[in-house]
Amino acid sequence: MSRIVYVNGAFEPEEEAKVSVFDRGFLFGDAVYEVTAVLDGRLVDFKGHLARLDRSLGEIEIPRPMPDEGLREVHETLIAENQVDEGVVYLQISRGSAERDFAYPPSPLPTVVAFTQTRPLVNTPQAETGVDVITIPDIRWKRRDIKSTSMLAQAMGKQEAKARGAYEAWMVEDGAVTEGTSSSAFIVDAQGVLRTQPLGPQILPGVTRRAILRLAEVDGVSFEERPFSVEEAYGAREAFLTAASAFVLPIVTIDGRAIGTGEPGPIARAFRAHYIAEARAASASTKRVSGGNAE
Repeated sequence: MSRIVYVNGAFEPEEEAKVSVFDRGFLFGDAVYEVTAVLDGRLVDFKGHLARLDRSLGEIEIPRPMPDEGLREVHETLIAENQVDEGVVYLQISRGSAERDFAYPPSPLPTVVAFTQTRPLVNTPQAETGVDVITIPDIRWKRRDIKSTSMLAQAMGKQEAKARGAYEAWMVEDGAVTEGTSSSAFIVDAQGVLRTQPLGPQILPGVTRRAILRLAEVDGVSFEERPFSVEEAYGAREAFLTAASAFVLPIVTIDGRAIGTGEPGPIARAFRAHYIAEARAASASTKRVSGGNAE
């Protein structure tokens, strides 16, 4: 069965879906996006993703194309039509189509595209074995807090990680780790303090990152939103990454150097288990959508 996608008000087979060659998302990367996890057929932390979407849209002056209820309906319909139990929903909103000109068109009509990807999120080999990370220079623009589709630097970094046999690349600026190409970066430093880069234009405000800091408070884990260097990462007790499509993944090597014992650490494992349990509990009271029918 062909995957059903959403384009500008229509749900249609992916091979029939079209957007204009003049769409500014295609021509300029003039668009923002969100990726929301699906666990047990339900959206995870959807309100957090909507809040970040609003912020990104506001920062680049794209009008909101539909209210929260409409966006939720799009997501849930795609989950049902594609029978997604675990995976993600990708949403992209561009400024729309206009004659090619760098300046914004005066009355944009945003293009809205969404689709699903089915993939395992809970029982993944990486969660058990941990993952390898490399470090690379951070060559991105200066407004990384906007979840823009302009991600060539991140794609180049991810490709370098793949070529070097790693799962992810951590980007480094002025000696400090900013974040991963598609994830937030954490260490448990030599003193046992959880550390991550503070929010600002240099990083994306990760939805899962925010959840982990909240869980740290709940679990009594000492943490600081404070930059850490590559050398501090090498000497950390633990390291891990967070992302909507990965939850929490332990890191066992950075640039080929074993982190801690070289095995997934207890804090990373605990955060992953707590996050998944909370996500399932939070969504248990919402409807489950499957095969086009709500359960």
